[in-house]
Amino acid sequence: MTRQVKIGEAKTHLSALLAEVEAGEDLIICRGSTPIAHVTRIVREQDRAALCATLRRERAKQRPVTTHEILSWRHEGHLL
Repeated sequence: MTRQVKIGEAKTHLSALLAEVEAGEDLIICRGSTPIAHVTRIVREQDRAALCATLRRERAKQRPVTTHEILSWRHEGHLL
């Protein structure tokens, strides 16, 4: 989600806003109603590696999907 703040609010609450950015929220700083800066979290390679490892662990817990199941999903939700 993207949050817009004016320069004065950004100066006053910089630490709290940066904590929100660190948690994943995007921030747009505006002069009046004109956007002038976009602040976003820097994604570290360690974060990606940890996410990939978590996804692989969770996927390993699931049973394999059969070809029959995949083919049955092809028309799922279509009107017949």
